[in-house]
Amino acid sequence: MPSISLPTHAPITVAFRGGHPENIHHGSLAVVNTQGELLASVGDVHAALFTRSALKPFQAMPLIAHAADHFHLDDADVALLCASHSGEPMHVERAASLLARIGASEADLACGTHVPFFYGATGATPAPGMRFSRLHHNCSGKHTGMLLLADALGAPLSDYLDLSHPVQREIAQSIAHFTGVPTTDLVLGTDGCSAPNYALPLQALAHGFARLTLAGPDPVYGLAPQRIARAMSRYPELVSGQGRNDLALMRAGRGDWVSKVGADGVQALASFSRGIGIAAKVSDGQLAPLMVAFVSALEQLGWLDDQSRAALASLIPPPLKNAAGIEVGEMRAVLEL
Repeated sequence: MPSISLPTHAPITVAFRGGHPENIHHGSLAVVNTQGELLASVGDVHAALFTRSALKPFQAMPLIAHAADHFHLDDADVALLCASHSGEPMHVERAASLLARIGASEADLACGTHVPFFYGATGATPAPGMRFSRLHHNCSGKHTGMLLLADALGAPLSDYLDLSHPVQREIAQSIAHFTGVPTTDLVLGTDGCSAPNYALPLQALAHGFARLTLAGPDPVYGLAPQRIARAMSRYPELVSGQGRNDLALMRAGRGDWVSKVGADGVQALASFSRGIGIAAKVSDGQLAPLMVAFVSALEQLGWLDDQSRAALASLIPPPLKNAAGIEVGEMRAVLEL
């Protein structure tokens, strides 16, 4: 077996028991401006790491740039196309409505089916015998956007996930354009929803998010970056869902932040007023230690006030208690920017 070069992550969050470190969570984080300059970092921001759903704004970009008006997409529609949603009625109904505009249905989605994120995020339990469709999949909005783009390009709706399909070629070009990583250098993988996904350096991902905040038109995609980012920030409940981290982050930003989580411990965020993007990854894929580190990074950057801290409090795990209710430990961020 050939040798594999592993990223050199650093400790970012530690779970303490009795004041002594027990579980150490490693990861990396990059803070980048619109010019691509690295302003602060922790760990390895140059290794290619899978971005998962953090890529969704750039996957939606060709559709919004070239066919948003053709399909009469409003900001709420755009937000859903970039979502990792919770499968709540507002998500499912909007995805179905968008598919109907091209005469498609949930049967055309290639994302598969899972129990909606709503239940895990809220602690609710599905009713006995309740069944879910592909529209409930957290990526159904992204897949709907891909089908809309296929229709706009005059391409077949079938096989829209194939790398050779015009939809995926357009998406690869978008990702390369905004992150600065040439298409020939994109590291390919398959996402949980079966769509192509790419591994990128965190510096490149943060740069892409910073570019979403530029006020002027992009030379290739016009005003689509701003439209996507503003739509996501305006409708975080459609991008995310009850009890979810992107909803909390964008509400904490009060219109100044656009945020997108990625599965297995990825988080990206950008500030419109600052023109700065942040991208982070926790190596073990656990969301709780990632959020502890990410909120600490926002604090260290001076982005938080009392109102935003209160909005983000739900992302910080409470002290660890044992079965007798005795407090035995806590999780704390240890990264330093």
